[in-house]
Amino acid sequence: MGTFRAVAEAPPGAGTPSWVLTVSSNKGGVGKTTVCSNLAVYLRALREDLPLLVVGLDDQTVLDRMYRLKPAERGEGNLKHGWAQRTLSQVIQLGEYGVHFVPSPPDVSLLKARAEDPATLRRILARTAWPGVVLLDTKSDLEALTVNAFHAANRILVPVADWASLEEAAKTFRLLERAQGGLARARVLLTLVDRRARGGGEGPNLLATLEREVERRGWPRFETVLSRSPRVESLNSGTAKPLSILHHARGTAVHGQMRALAEEVLRDMDESREPRAEPGDGGDALPRSGGWGGGLLGGLRSLGASAARAAAERVQPEGEEV
Repeated sequence: MGTFRAVAEAPPGAGTPSWVLTVSSNKGGVGKTTVCSNLAVYLRALREDLPLLVVGLDDQTVLDRMYRLKPAERGEGNLKHGWAQRTLSQVIQLGEYGVHFVPSPPDVSLLKARAEDPATLRRILARTAWPGVVLLDTKSDLEALTVNAFHAANRILVPVADWASLEEAAKTFRLLERAQGGLARARVLLTLVDRRARGGGEGPNLLATLEREVERRGWPRFETVLSRSPRVESLNSGTAKPLSILHHARGTAVHGQMRALAEEVLRDMDESREPRAEPGDGGDALPRSGGWGGGLLGGLRSLGASAARAAAERVQPEGEEV
């Protein structure tokens, strides 16, 4: 395996376990990595005291190029080394926007061979003890590393952009249905939707068609819908370093929609970590959140679904801060 150099220590865990969000699609081209990488930036901007860690379970370099502050050095550790050590603590780097990341390995084939136990990544993250949110960006498959990401996740975000990706999402939901408690953790995110496209013939538009079909299949989904945006697509392809939607796409619908999605995720995290007393037990059934309720989103629980949708539809004026 060779030697590797410790790049940065993870912040001390302070006894607060990670909250893990996995972004997964069995179909490429649905905005999976764009959502994962930009969601981290928005979460960090909305709640500055919340540590964000992004891990790409892929050999693509999009995340590295977006977050990296300096060129890779010889002997630098990456996900492969962290996997072998059964903790990511020694390979985590601080990146752009205050987001931490784990450098991607040059090849994930060896990782897949070491991921036959679906609980491996969950144990690695437990030993890493990251004190905030971990976002896992998976490869466009349902193989061993992706299954590990499912087992490690508190929430699984499944992007759906068209009918083909809807059918691929069905494979994910069938896989999760066979895993105890897996299905309840998944949420569809309608993304890259062209609101002018028709759902077939002269029927309703594509967005309405997808919304109706997701509801018919009984899949939970995020209220927020991300629109297709040529400007946003250019942020990933126009330069060697992918640029964030938050800082470089103001004035677009997606700028506001990404904020609304981040707010939904934070509410989801807060609600899932709130102490809940079982009837008659007089105590807390779930651990407390560890003090993540501060920052700019202190009153978000009062924001209803209609308000979230309105925020998602709003086009942010040029120069408006998140």
